Amino acid sequence: MKNTKLRRLTVTAIMLALATVLSLIKIWSNPWGGSVTLFSMVPIVLVSVMFGAGWGTFSAFVYAIIQLGVDIAGMMAWGMDARMWFGALVFDYLVAYTAVGIAGLFRSRGGAGICLGTALALVVRFISHFVSGYIFFDVWMPEEFTSPAVYSVVYNGTYMLPELIMTVVAVILLYKTNTIKRIVDQVN
Repeated sequence: MKNTKLRRLTVTAIMLALATVLSLIKIWSNPWGGSVTLFSMVPIVLVSVMFGAGWGTFSAFVYAIIQLGVDIAGMMAWGMDARMWFGALVFDYLVAYTAVGIAGLFRSRGGAGICLGTALALVVRFISHFVSGYIFFDVWMPEEFTSPAVYSVVYNGTYMLPELIMTVVAVILLYKTNTIKRIVDQVN
């Protein structure tokens, strides 16, 4: 039993490291945060799908802390006030990235459940970013937007929609090729 826990921890650590490296490969970036990365959510989703939403959520919380550490230096240059810092820390990092851990909620329902769980996890992440943009970053809203809600949807949607689509497609392909099952079999 102890060996299985050690293997699970090892696989999770590898997936966290892989997600972190992939998060540094940006396909496109918004000027004040948010980017489309090279499948950086996939390893976090896989942890949840392989080991369950509980383990996945804890692992995603660890990933949130890692992402905050990676991004904090760049965030210092944004000129945020205390209110914005609070919004960014809580909603753009802790809640948003931890939400990805729920991707394994419906894993027992096969490919459709994995697809649904992955999409749900990234939609919850989007909602967290939306709340942050709407409540805390409305002061950066360009003049052409008349509503902070519309601004937040557009701003966060420009990177979250492609990220969601790419992640769901990648996870489906990994499921259909039995890659997920092979990893789980190796761990157990």
